[in-house]
Amino acid sequence: MEALGWWQSPAPQPPSIHLAQTLETLRTYGWCKSLDVSPTGRMCIRGAQTLLQRHGHVTEDTRARAIHYLQLSLNEIGIQMPFFAWNDLPNTPFTAVEQRLTRAAHLARTNGE
Repeated sequence: MEALGWWQSPAPQPPSIHLAQTLETLRTYGWCKSLDVSPTGRMCIRGAQTLLQRHGHVTEDTRARAIHYLQLSLNEIGIQMPFFAWNDLPNTPFTAVEQRLTRAAHLARTNGE
């Protein structure tokens, strides 16, 4: 978190910022499947969100709203499963994760969040 400049005085962020921070966390520390945090420190989407929540960058309620936007983003492309199950599918590449998190952040911003 220190490498991202988010260590000092964390403040809970709205869903759009939380989704952007989730993506930046994955880009910085690495992305993985099947584990919230891998032995080497890589994270899945849910693992990155949990890290941000534990360090005060998002509240439980705001995280739930961010997840809502992520699910809406997945629904747009016909995916009806939970985001964490989709993250773990063998055919889900990181580029798709980046696209869905970016789209979810846009949806949240469009709705004033």
